[in-house]
Amino acid sequence: MKLQGKVAVVTGAASGMGKEIAILYAKEGAKVVVSDIHLDAANSTVAEIELFGGTAIAIIANVSKEADIQNLIDTAVSTYGTLDILVNNAGIMDNFVPAADLTDELWERIFAINSTGPMRAIRKALPIFTDKGTGVIINIASLGGLQGSRAGAAYTAAKHAVVGLTKNVGFQYANKGVRCNAIAPGAVITNIAASINEPNAFGMERAMAGQNLTPRAGEAEEIAKVALFLASDDSSFINGTVITADAGWSAY
Repeated sequence: MKLQGKVAVVTGAASGMGKEIAILYAKEGAKVVVSDIHLDAANSTVAEIELFGGTAIAIIANVSKEADIQNLIDTAVSTYGTLDILVNNAGIMDNFVPAADLTDELWERIFAINSTGPMRAIRKALPIFTDKGTGVIINIASLGGLQGSRAGAAYTAAKHAVVGLTKNVGFQYANKGVRCNAIAPGAVITNIAASINEPNAFGMERAMAGQNLTPRAGEAEEIAKVALFLASDDSSFINGTVITADAGWSAY
């Protein structure tokens, strides 16, 4: 087991990539804190983990709220004694809204969940990691954080911010035993589309311009395998970088 004895917090773990990451980590021996804004669904993930003898608890958390982040990490430590792995997976889409149509409200909401939430979780976890001289942070970025038009302006900017944060933390804390990397998924079959309710026609047309070049959509389990690699000692020399998982979509 690659994560035997480790304690991991996974945000947005009630469904999609977060759920599959939590389940795979538990199968590999980690004690997993399943965090999500939907507690019942988080408890369902925990139930799945417990079916195969894994260890997990569910904690409700809105990652846009500082108090929830504080409680999440504090509860993980009080329950399992420490924290070894932080996966910032929770995120939402932005209805493909282009810059001319952006509102302050949408911009601030997307950044609060997709960028500020990971920053706050990292800020809370770093003292734990640096005190013991080891720790792993994995941020779920996006091709939208590497390229210009895979979503609307707010999502694109927020995911670029996640990439920058990943590189900054990875380098600055490397000598303190902390590794920080990101995964940039392409099209993956998850329920993040549920956060798209009234897509902007112009923005979606522009963002979808290269969609037909996608070799295929990925499965959440495939992203979980990358997250396992980054959390384990198999990736001990990988730090401050972004792994693209998109079946080659960005290679054209």
